[in-house]
Amino acid sequence: MHKDTFLSIGLLLISMNLLSQKPEKLTSNQIFEKVQKLNFIGTALYIAAHPDDENTRLISYLSNETKARTGYLSLTRGDGGQNLIGPEIRELLGVIRTQELLAARRIDGGTQLFTRANDFGYSKHPDETLQIWDKEQVLSDVVWAIRTFKPDVIINRFDHRTPGTTHGHHTSSAMLSYEAFDLAANSSKYPEQLKFTSVWQPHRLFFNTSSWFYKNQSDYQKATKGKLTSFDVGVFYPLKGLSNNELASVASSQHLSQGFGRLSTRGSQDESLEFLKGTPLKDKNDIFSGINTTWNRLKNGGEIGEILYQIEADFDFVHPSTHLPEFVKAYRKIQELDDQHWAKIKSQQILEIIEATLGLYLEASAVSSSVIPDASIEVEFEVLNRSKWFLELESITFLPSGNVLSKNTALKSNQKINFAATIATNSLVYSAPYWLVNEASLGMYSVKDQELRGKPETPRPLQVQFNLLIGNESISIVKNVVRRTSERDQGEIYEPFEILPKITTKLHDKVLLFTDGSTQKIAVDVLAGVGNVSGEVKIEVPENWKVSPASNDFVIVQKKDKQRVDFFVTPPNEASEGTLKVVAISDGVSYRDELVEINYDHIPKQSVLLKSEAKVVRLNIQKAGSFIGYVKGAGDKVPESLRQIGYTVTLINPEEILPESLQKFDAIVLGIRAYNVVKELQFKQKYLLDYVENGGNMIVQYNTSRNVIIGAPFSLSLSRDRVTDETAEVRILDDNHSLLNFPNTITSKDFEGWVQERGLYFPDSWSAQYTPILSMNDKGETPKKGSLLIAKYGKGNYIYTGLSFFRELPAGVSGAYKLFANMLSVGKEE
Repeated sequence: MHKDTFLSIGLLLISMNLLSQKPEKLTSNQIFEKVQKLNFIGTALYIAAHPDDENTRLISYLSNETKARTGYLSLTRGDGGQNLIGPEIRELLGVIRTQELLAARRIDGGTQLFTRANDFGYSKHPDETLQIWDKEQVLSDVVWAIRTFKPDVIINRFDHRTPGTTHGHHTSSAMLSYEAFDLAANSSKYPEQLKFTSVWQPHRLFFNTSSWFYKNQSDYQKATKGKLTSFDVGVFYPLKGLSNNELASVASSQHLSQGFGRLSTRGSQDESLEFLKGTPLKDKNDIFSGINTTWNRLKNGGEIGEILYQIEADFDFVHPSTHLPEFVKAYRKIQELDDQHWAKIKSQQILEIIEATLGLYLEASAVSSSVIPDASIEVEFEVLNRSKWFLELESITFLPSGNVLSKNTALKSNQKINFAATIATNSLVYSAPYWLVNEASLGMYSVKDQELRGKPETPRPLQVQFNLLIGNESISIVKNVVRRTSERDQGEIYEPFEILPKITTKLHDKVLLFTDGSTQKIAVDVLAGVGNVSGEVKIEVPENWKVSPASNDFVIVQKKDKQRVDFFVTPPNEASEGTLKVVAISDGVSYRDELVEINYDHIPKQSVLLKSEAKVVRLNIQKAGSFIGYVKGAGDKVPESLRQIGYTVTLINPEEILPESLQKFDAIVLGIRAYNVVKELQFKQKYLLDYVENGGNMIVQYNTSRNVIIGAPFSLSLSRDRVTDETAEVRILDDNHSLLNFPNTITSKDFEGWVQERGLYFPDSWSAQYTPILSMNDKGETPKKGSLLIAKYGKGNYIYTGLSFFRELPAGVSGAYKLFANMLSVGKEE
């Protein structure tokens, strides 16, 4: 890579990581680009199913080359995927992937939208998808997105005409988009939405096709001949020093939880769109052809265009503040537009430009990163005008309370003003992710507030409006209250400001297993959201379970400090499952939430509230052996789960795998996708197989089939075979095999209660040395026998399994624990 290109991408990555936390500060080039976008009156919406489904090349092209307002509607938040950077799955993974999408949009210039659909895992057909999602609700959300975003053109990532050929979520996203294209203009459909928005008819709908959707290039060319709009998305942006596809690569690389970190690309690259319906194109090279995207599109917009087009033509890159009077004049005229949709959008855009041309620095930093509801917080303000223009800070309005702090202070050039004020939050609502507030179903999140639906994240709980006087024009700029601090080893740190509970509690394990009738000590951490709190903690247990003491008192002096209290829980003698719930009581108010903080470098810190509870399971389980070595892969909680049933689990550093270091273990387990993500394993495979050959027991959990060498003792070939129906019948191939009988007897009943799926990426062929143990398949498919394979190798045993233990064990599925214990116990019958 050329040094200058490397520098441009490096600076972009640094700036984008900063933008995930810090306020945006624009260069003259970026101000000019925002002026170009200000002068384009048109909107495009890209629609697909998941985070990382989006075509960042096309989104970036439309936003940065065409200059269109461009959005991505992801029907789900990706909750059902896997996580390569940490242990978070399900709802917490959805929070991470939401923020990764927002990070990508900060780079490619797009806007992010969602529906309430819950990613329940892989689906093989849209019929299943739409049944689990509740088609009518998700369709209403797609209609809502179209009515509120008001796109001129919609582009589907997937083909609505090919059900059953790809992920059911993918096809469903296209089918719903195709149907919603017309419904959005029908006032009799979802009329409750029209209290907040208006009907809208997009001009045209496209499918973002490519040869990928066909068996070969020849079929693709034959099917699409004369039907495509194509353009080169590899254009170079001199103002950025980057090609569009370089920019798109960086945006796509934000999906780190899915392993999307990638090399940047550059050079000519075509994208193709197939017209599906709407107004035919006049110019096949322009998807906006025939649509007026100038200021003349709006009544009285021509006067605004005369001002802004001239600024664009004569832009002063050295002294952009020269254009301030014209920007202010245009701003005033935008406020007078009849079209309130565009008035709101263009007002926000031009305010960002005015703020940047003045070199304004406006910040409201709270002295703490959180506060409890209906309380006050001290906020420190910094105001700086770095231009030659005379400004006045008239007042500050606190939102949402509406309280006003008068200032009437002149903002002289480069003279910083600092002051502090105490702000009342006037809020009884927590600022955690809004879609997790109510209990969700398998396929849908429950969001009662229509105006919240589709928003990427919860609106910030506390804002300040800086009311400025520029000449004779009053202009208000709104900023979120943040928390700015520093650490000696990190430098300046920005965190979101949150409203969180007075008290939260935490159980260290989300599944509590009782393998006999013995009493177990259960520790509960009590975390203070404010100083000087006291109260009591109780545990609610299922019927026939016992807990002592009935309650524990707590007293915590400092905010963010915690106190641990212990309870003793006794299970019933017979098998039993249920939910153990924690409740803290203070001043007569009950608190039932756990605070989960997610903090990765590429996304802002997230504060998530989940119910403080755990699944409790009384099961009869036996095991042989005690010491397990575990090589972590892409991140899972299997080691913690194995410790629950009495194993001593040691995490093995792959670099330290040597023959003598493995001998002490009764079994070695490789975590999910270990061969995909742990490069060192290719150099350590000999030692692992020697361990097996000398009598060891090795279990390899699933790996994806792309570009991976498993290094098994005998040949096996991974495929994309999976069984997505967690209730699919499991057929035992050999009732007498020791893997199903020692030390626990495994029957079909042990496959009841599984979650999300049976398994994935099963081998579809293997050598004769392997014995398949189970057979299963989704409805209408041939039996799949590769979910659990075992082979004798020397004195030991090698097991490969695609069963989703990484989901089942943390969910407390009893049969999964019994089967895993049997795998660990193989060869120890004597």
